[in-house]
Amino acid sequence: MAKYNANSINSTLSALSDPTRRAIVERLARGKHSVLQIAKPFKMSLPAVSKHLKVLEKAGLIHREVNGGVHTLNLVAEPMKNAIDWLNKYRVFWEGQFDSLTYYLNNEKEKE
Repeated sequence: MAKYNANSINSTLSALSDPTRRAIVERLARGKHSVLQIAKPFKMSLPAVSKHLKVLEKAGLIHREVNGGVHTLNLVAEPMKNAIDWLNKYRVFWEGQFDSLTYYLNNEKEKE
């Protein structure tokens, strides 16, 4: 059975709990962007976007490269993959539970 780093998964899920940060991740999934490119579509200040970026960086979901004065961001897949793997472990469990419930309910219907 795979071992999971609870702190890493907690950080990932916490970072992704915010809709602005999820939107940033969606944009970065299409490729590298500068901080200004990321900030442009949001109706908030650059410092506010920067706070969201710091949360994503702390969770290890994005990596920042600095070249001169340009900060370029790219998505890091590993933390999200670990969280997805962990969630999939429980998806299998719950699907089994739903299958058992369906079987039980179908048998109860037949008894009527």
